[in-house]
Amino acid sequence: MNAPQHAHPTPVIAPRPMPAEMVDALRARFGDRCSTAMAVRELHGRDESPFDVPPPDAVVYCESNQDVIDAVCLADRFAVPVIPYGVGSSLEGHLLAVQGGLSLDLSRMNRILEINAEDLTVTVQAGVTRTRLNEELRHAGLFFPIDPGADASIGGMTATRASGTNAVRYGTMRENVLALGVVSARGEWVRTGTRARKSSAGYDLTRLFVGSEGTLGVMTEITLKLYPLPEAVSAAICHFPSVDAAVQTTIAIIQMGVPIARCELLDGRTVAAVNRHDRLALREQPMLLMEFHGSPAGVAEQARTVQEIAAELGGESFEWATTPEERTRLWTARHHAYFAALQTRPGCRCVTTDTCVPISRLAEAIGESVAEADAAGLPYFLVGHVGDGNFHIGYLIDPTQPEERVLAETLSAQLVGRSLRLDGTCTGEHGIGLHKMGFLLDEAGPAAVGLMRAVKQALDPKNIMNPGKIFEA
Repeated sequence: MNAPQHAHPTPVIAPRPMPAEMVDALRARFGDRCSTAMAVRELHGRDESPFDVPPPDAVVYCESNQDVIDAVCLADRFAVPVIPYGVGSSLEGHLLAVQGGLSLDLSRMNRILEINAEDLTVTVQAGVTRTRLNEELRHAGLFFPIDPGADASIGGMTATRASGTNAVRYGTMRENVLALGVVSARGEWVRTGTRARKSSAGYDLTRLFVGSEGTLGVMTEITLKLYPLPEAVSAAICHFPSVDAAVQTTIAIIQMGVPIARCELLDGRTVAAVNRHDRLALREQPMLLMEFHGSPAGVAEQARTVQEIAAELGGESFEWATTPEERTRLWTARHHAYFAALQTRPGCRCVTTDTCVPISRLAEAIGESVAEADAAGLPYFLVGHVGDGNFHIGYLIDPTQPEERVLAETLSAQLVGRSLRLDGTCTGEHGIGLHKMGFLLDEAGPAAVGLMRAVKQALDPKNIMNPGKIFEA
C-alpha cells in the first residue's frame, strides 16, 4: 500500500448546468423558498473540509416530504444533481457541489414526529438536531446517546454513520437507526425498516442507506433507539506524563471489560487550546476525560477500577466532576476542541483524520503518527474517542502556503496507511466524501468498490444523488 499517493487530493469539478426551465419550475413550486442568490448558494457550498469548490446553482428550503419529492422529481426530469444539506458541519466535503446542482436544505424539517417511551424509540424529521432531540427527550427520562460533537442534524449523522464520544458504550448510528423514510432518485418515498428491534424481512435497506452520504437518496425521516437516562453519572479527568501512558490506560480499561460510557483523549496541545478557548485551568499535558453511567454503586465500582488502572500506568491528579454543571463544562470544552485548536493559528485551515483501529493496535497507531507529526514540525492537535480505537489528528495549515497543505495531506495519508496495515479503517466516523475516495479503494479493494458502484447505478441511474462523493462518478 503506497499511502502517499493520495497525499494531495484535488476534487474533480465537472459542472452539469441547471437549465433555466428547471430554475423557473423550482421558483413556481417553492416561491421564495427557492434561492439563487450568491450569498445563500455560498453558505450551502462550504463545510469544514479544506476544499474550495464552486457553490450549487440553487438552494431549496424543504418543509415536508412532499417538498423533497417534488424537488427530486424535477432534478430527475432534468438530470441535475441533488445535494442534501443539514447544518453544514461535515468534514470531508460531503455537501460540496462538485457537479453543480440543487442544494436541498432540510433544516426546516425539524419536527419530532413520535416519541414511543414504552418502546424506547423516537421518529424525527431529518433536520432535527441532536441537542434539540435530547432537550425534548429528557422530560420523558430518555436520551439519544450519539454525540459527534457538533450540533449536527440527525439526517446528516445518519448519512455519515456518525458516532462520537458515547460510541464505546452505546455504538454508532449504524446500531441505533431502526427505520428510515427516504426519497429515492426517482422521487418515490420509501419506508425501510420498522420500530421492531430486529427483522429478517428481505434486504437490510436501512443499513444500506445509513452511511451512504446522500448518494443513494434523501433521508427525510429517521426512527432511532433511545435509552433511559442513567440513574447516576460521574465524569473524571486524569493527567498522564505521555500520550502513550494515556493510551495504554485506555487499552487496559477496555480489555478489563469496564463498561465506561466515554473515554476521550486530549494531548497537551489540545488541552492548552481548550484552556484558552473556554477559560479553564487544566494541566497542559495529555489527559483522559471519562464518564461513567449506571447505578450509584455501579458507577462507583467502575470509577475505582479505572482509577487503579490509571495509577499503575502513571496517571495522576484524578479529579471528579459529579454535578451536572461541572460535567457540562468539561464536555462543552471537549466539543470545542476543534475550534479551540483553529484559534491557536488565526486564519488557518485544518486537514483532519479520523481513523479507527482495533484497540490492541491503538498505542502503535497513535505513537507512530505523533512521532511523524512532531518530526514534520507542522502545528497539529490530537483528540480521540479512544475507548473504541478512534482518534483524530488535525494538521493546522496556512492556506496561503501550498507546501503546508501538501505536507499535511502527506502526514494524513501516512497515518491512514498505517491504520489500514493495522486492520483498521480510513474513516471511523466522518465518512469518505471527497477526501478519502482513494483510501476507500485501498481499504475495500476494487471488487468491493465495484459492488458499491453497481448499487449506486441501480438506485440512481442518472447519477443525480450527491455525485462525485465516496467514489468518482
